[in-house]
Amino acid sequence: MRRVIPTIVVIFLLVLGCSTEEIISDRGTIRYIDLEGGFYGIIADNGERYDPLNLPEEFKQDSLRVKFTAVEAKEQASFHMWGTIVEITRIEKVKE
Repeated sequence: MRRVIPTIVVIFLLVLGCSTEEIISDRGTIRYIDLEGGFYGIIADNGERYDPLNLPEEFKQDSLRVKFTAVEAKEQASFHMWGTIVEITRIEKVKE
């Protein structure tokens, strides 16, 4: 039993450390991008561009300021070819 618990702890820590999802958390501005039929993207305050797969309808407003958390969708492809493809996990409007 003395060896089992430390082994389980080590395995657990290795699994946590092997996560391939990149979590992105930032503030930015929703922009309507008039390419490929048009879509909404997020331009983060640091200049990074994000192409969200699941932007809620109520956030599809050009120039809307938001705070968001997303996960990079490395397995997804998009014909927009505009920014990093992400899945939004949390988003809220920012009052400025």
